[in-house]
Amino acid sequence: MTAHILFTNLDSETPVSLSAKIISRVIRDEIGFEGLLMSDDLSMGALSGSMSERTKNALGAGCDLALHCNGGLLEMIEVAENCSVLEGEGLMRYRAMLSSLGNSEPFDVDKAGYLIDQVLAQ
Repeated sequence: MTAHILFTNLDSETPVSLSAKIISRVIRDEIGFEGLLMSDDLSMGALSGSMSERTKNALGAGCDLALHCNGGLLEMIEVAENCSVLEGEGLMRYRAMLSSLGNSEPFDVDKAGYLIDQVLAQ
């Protein structure tokens, strides 16, 4: 997931979620992240512009998915109307993500509780 933060030394005008420069050059090339990439929540109030503009800009910058979380129906419709069918490299990343889901270990609640207790005890 990208963030709606501004790294002025990388892109002085555009937050990461909307920056083709950062997504392409830094996230994909320098870091080498090959997984499915989604924007941060487009409805959180951190970005300017209409929901349509935010959606188009996030996807145009290289996010595979546009995240919308507030549950406002009119905004959800606006986001959906500005998303295209996932295809190409984005679709391949999506399929790779799905195939990796079965390879994870089950979540151990007791172990997690123990680790949290250890951290809090420090």
